[in-house]
Amino acid sequence: MDRPKPYRRFRKLLIANRGEIAVRVIRTARAMGLSSVAVYSEADAGALHVEMADEAVLLGAPRARDSYLNIERVIEAARKTGAQAIHPGYGFLSESAEFAQACFDANIVFVGPTPAMIRAMGSKAGSKLLMEQAGVPLVPGYHGDAQDEAVLAREAAKIGFPVLIKASAGGGGRGMRIVRAASELSAAITSAKREANAAFGNDHVLIEKYVDNPRHIEVQVIGDSHGNLLSLFERECTLQRRHQKVIEEAPSPTLDASRREAVCAAARKAAGAVDYVGAGTIEFASDGKEVFFIEMNTRLQVEHPVTELITGIDLVEWQLRVAFGEALPLKQDQVKIDGHAIEARVYAENPAKNFMPSVGKIRTWHAPNETEGLRIDAGYRGGDAVSPYYDAMLAKVIAWAPTRDAAIARLNRGLTETDVRGIVTNIPFLSALVTHPAVAANVIDTGFIERELKALTPAPAAAGELELGAAVAAILGEEAKAAGAQGGSPWQSFGWMPVGQRQRVFAFRQGQGAEQKVILSYGKGPATLAIGDRVLPFAWSMTADGTCDLTLDGVKSRIFAVIEGHELYLRTSNGRFELHWVDPFGGDDEELVGEDKIAAPLPGTVVAILAEEGAKLDKGAAILTLEVMKMEQTLRAPFAGVLKAIKCKVGDIVQEGVELAEVEPTGA
Repeated sequence: MDRPKPYRRFRKLLIANRGEIAVRVIRTARAMGLSSVAVYSEADAGALHVEMADEAVLLGAPRARDSYLNIERVIEAARKTGAQAIHPGYGFLSESAEFAQACFDANIVFVGPTPAMIRAMGSKAGSKLLMEQAGVPLVPGYHGDAQDEAVLAREAAKIGFPVLIKASAGGGGRGMRIVRAASELSAAITSAKREANAAFGNDHVLIEKYVDNPRHIEVQVIGDSHGNLLSLFERECTLQRRHQKVIEEAPSPTLDASRREAVCAAARKAAGAVDYVGAGTIEFASDGKEVFFIEMNTRLQVEHPVTELITGIDLVEWQLRVAFGEALPLKQDQVKIDGHAIEARVYAENPAKNFMPSVGKIRTWHAPNETEGLRIDAGYRGGDAVSPYYDAMLAKVIAWAPTRDAAIARLNRGLTETDVRGIVTNIPFLSALVTHPAVAANVIDTGFIERELKALTPAPAAAGELELGAAVAAILGEEAKAAGAQGGSPWQSFGWMPVGQRQRVFAFRQGQGAEQKVILSYGKGPATLAIGDRVLPFAWSMTADGTCDLTLDGVKSRIFAVIEGHELYLRTSNGRFELHWVDPFGGDDEELVGEDKIAAPLPGTVVAILAEEGAKLDKGAAILTLEVMKMEQTLRAPFAGVLKAIKCKVGDIVQEGVELAEVEPTGA
């Protein structure tokens, strides 16, 4: 395959993406002296990447097809601002040969491979044929053009169940289904094709033999227009949920030196089959003995920071230098591994509710400082809105250390010290995952999270003396701040007494639990807290970074607290806690929502009606499917009954809380 002619050096770069990757590219562009142009939808008008860029252009309405996926509008934004190059990030148009061709036709540099390379390797089916010809090991499967259900069913039977249905035109777990029996195949094909078409505008699927208990290993490659092609070692991406990566690390703790060289050599062979130019990733599945080519991603990956941290290479800078027409600055034997890096993806989702996406305004965004060995790539900040239109990823927390154990410990500390309020995130789940003994021992496979989900999403711990003391300290600190005091003593906000003592009573409730009373005594002598039948010496002081130093019963602790009216969020050494400060003057009304309401949990689009009015339903029976944040969510019967009414139709765009169906309980 012909290599592209060397491009010209450009001065202004448009980033055709949003969120943390847009922010990431803007930072490197700025460091290289390039001007940056952001594009945005109406939903992202106040987004961080828009604020950071030198210029920004509105593309259109919130839906991706009206904005970030609209090739004509992105090209026009580049023309309007004089941007000479476009970086596609990942997702959206990053693997669109049509978009790369449109850039070429408009005399705009596309920071990535040529359209021909994207077509050859971006198609999962086409790339399988190329790899077969190049001698790269493949998973048995069907990659043909015939897409009618009869052909797919025949090929699946020939391969043997279980099989994996995959969208040919994209990745990220979209349009992917595991099918373990022939009876499940028809529904899985319909659902996979529908989701693939919504995500990528192409419903073509392929079928592969599903490798049970597999590991997911991928190799970072990058090539230039001078014929140089490097592999930058491998990443382990085995910890996944619904085929989406959750934790990534480099190098893989599974491979020894000889197997590392073998898989990297296979990756170079795969990329060399198309004389690849730009950054890309060759992905493999492993059964513990052999590796099989899965696909090539002809773009930068979400998890690229772990490769950067172990190699010291800025991959975005190298992408831009390749786009300038420069040769890669290092040879293969000059690229070395230094230490270990691990990354966790922070999502706006609720693990306790089957990872339902969470939308709304971020009221608090508190992250630790990026010190040596800790990096945070974020696309959001406090005050930003998380909309239902795009992927739910908010940020990535990445840690580096000389050893894997130390990197995991550093990552967990970074997660523990990150607080996001206003929406629900998966941060506690991530912390539980990286500290699981099996993860530390590397005894995992791609099904690990699903099997261990109960252990990884435990019920909230009960608040103890430390949390109740922290709640009192947080309230006093807030009152002191409001009074203009600097903190330091509990009486600064309500008056010191030279003789005698006063008391103040607080009451807190956790969830639907009973009230817990705390009595603060202050005045002459040390302040104390009476909790239950214990009386504990108590002191507090505010710190410069907004946290609070609490001393309770002689033990000093650093706490973080957010107070919103009578709702308290606390982070202590025991974890995260939500407490309600009971109003001593009454007025604690709480709205109760009946569990029998079949309503939209988030704004979304109705994509399938799965039951008919009048049908008898078992508890948990599927009623309809919504597409929310590019993922399908199936709403089910909360109890056994009769489907009395369907109050929506396929294609309806529904808002959060809108009733979609009515189920009448059996015997009602």
